[in-house]
Amino acid sequence: MIKLYAFLGNHGRQYAGNRHNVAWQFLEALPVNATLSWSRGFGGRFAALEAPAGRAWFLKPETFMNLSGDAASELARFHKIAPAEILVVHDELELGFGFFGFKRGGGLGGHNGLRSMKERLGTPDFLRLRFGIGRPSHDDVAGYVLSDFTREERELLDCPVFPRATAAFELCLAEGFDAAFAKYQKANALAQA
Repeated sequence: MIKLYAFLGNHGRQYAGNRHNVAWQFLEALPVNATLSWSRGFGGRFAALEAPAGRAWFLKPETFMNLSGDAASELARFHKIAPAEILVVHDELELGFGFFGFKRGGGLGGHNGLRSMKERLGTPDFLRLRFGIGRPSHDDVAGYVLSDFTREERELLDCPVFPRATAAFELCLAEGFDAAFAKYQKANALAQA
């Protein structure tokens, strides 16, 4: 059972529309988000969710992306949550825009938020929900991930990407990671439009 859902992003208005913040944008689009009562602590904002399988925690680390593991590990340690019970929602350069999918562990792909999670949790063996942002056509990867989605990309995120990813996330909440993983390892939301 997943006991902690950690949505990675950068805190601050100037980062809100960035590709690197797609997990926070997705969280804002989730219907369940409107039902959560958020508090400050553990290096970010957190909320409890009474899921069908039991209580789970949502976390938005406000330590900035490169130190995401500080907040997640603090909450996990306090609530005695194992790395295998954590799902990290994040952007993924290695997936094309419009793709999303669940994954178990694996490499870090140069993602500093994932690197921080691995360092603080002591393992890369946490669960993941990845949102594809694609690779830039130039070498400035940092500038690319910290740039905003285009208006056309934003419209596609609003529909169909986030609605289809919401169905996947709700399946994960209701039936568990294995059910969601079996159906949504690598889904192309744009192909189904």
